[in-house]
This record gives sequence, structure tokens and C-alpha cells, in this order.
Amino acid sequence: MRCPQLIIATILASSLTSTMSGADDLVHNDAPKGFTVLFNGKNLDGWIAHRQNPYKLAEMSKEDRKTFLDEQWKDAELHWSVDNGELVNDGKGVYMTTPKEYRDFELLVDFKLLPKGDSGIYLKATPQVQIWDTTKEAGYWRLGADKGSGGLWNNAGGSPGKDPIANADKPIGEWNSFRIKQIGARTWVWLNGKLAVDGSPLHNYWNRALPLRNQGPIQLQTHGNEVRWRNIYIREIGREEATLTLADRDSGFETIFDGESLEGWAGPVENYEVVDGTVRCKQGKGGTIYYNQNLTDFVVRLEFKVPAGGNNGLAIRYPGKGDTAYVGLCELQVLDNTAEKYARLDARQYHGSVYGVVAAHRGYQRPVGEWNYQQVTVKGSWVKVELNGTLIVDADVTKPEKHMGKRHIGINRLDGYFGFAGHGDAVQYRNVRIKKLAAANPTPAENKPPVKK
Repeated sequence: MRCPQLIIATILASSLTSTMSGADDLVHNDAPKGFTVLFNGKNLDGWIAHRQNPYKLAEMSKEDRKTFLDEQWKDAELHWSVDNGELVNDGKGVYMTTPKEYRDFELLVDFKLLPKGDSGIYLKATPQVQIWDTTKEAGYWRLGADKGSGGLWNNAGGSPGKDPIANADKPIGEWNSFRIKQIGARTWVWLNGKLAVDGSPLHNYWNRALPLRNQGPIQLQTHGNEVRWRNIYIREIGREEATLTLADRDSGFETIFDGESLEGWAGPVENYEVVDGTVRCKQGKGGTIYYNQNLTDFVVRLEFKVPAGGNNGLAIRYPGKGDTAYVGLCELQVLDNTAEKYARLDARQYHGSVYGVVAAHRGYQRPVGEWNYQQVTVKGSWVKVELNGTLIVDADVTKPEKHMGKRHIGINRLDGYFGFAGHGDAVQYRNVRIKKLAAANPTPAENKPPVKK
């Protein structure tokens, strides 16, 4: 069995060693190990520029997009320059933008403000990691500048990450250093070595009803004041490191599958097999196996891998017999969304969906055959599904009045088992862990009448 804590500690130690402290005034010519240079310290080569809603940009034809970006670059040349190895913006014009889009990454960047400075860094073309003059004299305290730079300022009011948890800005005129990590929507920000945002999701400013886009460019904002930038480096984060980072965020989880046997599990366990530390549904077999411990509210973390065309599900508050999609609280679909045979499914049948009840957002799975990380939170009638760092379901499952197919008689269940609902495909799971939560309502499910449909 792997030791996530040891592996992630090694990764973080290596990364921290290579992070610039910003304590001196040197321009570093070489990227830290594992990082790529974004700004060469000499000219604007390797960048594009624009300040356009990414959804509108994506709607343009290839030809129209090129014409648009060519015009935007003319504006960039008026307001961006290189001085003494530093990237300088006069406070006006379009945003300096990476031509490449990134999914999971770590970004290092230094910045320096003038008095009353105000700027930011867009992640996946989305605002923003906030940068500003945090002194009272600058006049931004009414907007939260007294809390410091580094927060996800465009997140909804009161949400985690909007305000930084530490005020670490250096005096105006001195260089500051950011270390920013983003996996899915989850975002970590360190300012001058102090943690400012601890894994909070960056909200989708462009469409609050949708999760953050699964990939996008890095952008340096212009906001009316001169800003200088230097030492801009990026490192793309691999799948395993991304999973370990997400899985290691807090404690209190109990391993319920030991990677060696199905001890503690019930149901048709003969239809599953343990292979290389994973539990796998036998091809052509199925049925719902479950961890034999009754649960009310809980969080489950796991990794899953689907073969091409694979179909399985997570049984949530399963009563121990019957079809969990209808007699349990729900079945959360586990599916190869890219399979042609599934191209015309109901939206409530794709991966992560509360089967037949609530549709999940799509586009956040890794390629077929790769391991995905998923976290599910069940509290009362509320279910949240986070896939590879992005929230794809966040719903009260009792609210939808219309269900697909037959009546979901278990939709009001308040307790039951967690398990895997096999449908004949060799879907695999590993690193399955559960944390029990205090029940929102301890009343047994059998004492609560079902919702009439």
C-alpha cells in the first residue's frame, strides 16, 4: 500500500525548496527544477494578450480568434514593456496571457506595486488572486485590502478563500513572491512563504452556475496602476501528485478497503476480485457490495478507474438489498462519459450524477484508463460530489420533483450502507476511506414517509 502522507510530504518539500522567497532583488535566470520559464526577462516573446470572457473567445471561429488576438496584441505593445529584466505594465490595456492552457499546475511569480497599486492574477482565465496596496491610505480597506493580498477576491462573499488567512504583504516598493497551486478548482496560495488560501475552490466568475473551467491560461491583470513582474515560472502537476494533494487535505478518515481482501464487506462479494491493491468488479458480473457498517452522514474519498465503456456506481445509504438507485438514498453514477454507446443518455445518467435525479457537470474526468480521485459528502438530504478537485454535484436530492424511470422510494433514507453497484464492467476502486459526520437528523429512515411523486 502507498503512504500518501510520505509521498506528498516529499513532493511538497521538493517544491518548497525551489520556491523563490522574494527576499532579494535578483532576477533568477534559470527556472527552479521542474518548472518552465514563462517570462524570459528580455522581451514579450511566448505570450499573447487579451481581456475577453473565455467563453466568448471559445465561440469565435479560428480565423476570427486570430484576427481578434492580433488586434489585442497591438494594444499590449502600447502598455507592456520589459525594463531591467522585469515585465512592466503601465496600468492600462489588455492582460498578458499564456498561449497555453493549464489544468493542474504550480505557479511562481514575483510582483512589485507602486502606492495605491491594484492588480491580480487570473487562473484558468478566471479572476483572481488579488494583489493590492494594503495600507489604509490606499483607500481599499472598504473592499477588504486590510486583510492582505492573495485572496480569491471574486469568490462569493463569505466563501472560503475570498479573504486571505494571513496578511503577508511587504511594504510598497518591495518585491513580493507568490506560490500558487491549483488542482481542479481547488486553489492554494502562499504569499512570501505564508499560506493565504488553503485549498479553497476558485469560483467561476463568468458563470456562477457552472464549476470553474477544467483548463485555461494564466493572465496578468491590468487595473489602472503600474505593476512590475519577474521570475514567472510554471510546473504542470501530474495525476498522481494531484490525487495525493487532494486526498491528504485533512484527517479523520478510516480505510474501509485494505487492498488485500473484502473483509468487512457484504453482498455478492464473489462477483468482485482484489487485484494489485484494488477491488474490481468481475467482467460480466455485478450486484451491489457494501461495507457492512450502517452510516448516516459521511464523507467518502476514493480513486476509481473505468475501462472503455465502463459502468458502475456508488451505493449511498443502501438498505442491503434491491437496486440502490431506487431503494437507497441514491446511486452515484460511475461511467465512461466518452463512450459512443452512452452519447444519448439522459443528463442524469452521466458520471457523478445522482442517478435519474440530479445531473452532474461534465468535462472533469481524466482520460479512460487513468485513475480519478473523487470525494462524496452526504449530509442529511444534501449530496456533494467532487471529481479531481472540482465540484460537479451540489444538491438536495429530495428537491427535484421529476425523476427518470421508476419511483425512487429511498430518496428520503437517512441511514444505510456505502458500496459499489456493479453493472458487468471491470471498474476498479482503491484507497477507499470514510469519515463519519454528525447526523443532520438522527431519525431512522424507515420512520420517515417517502416523497410522493
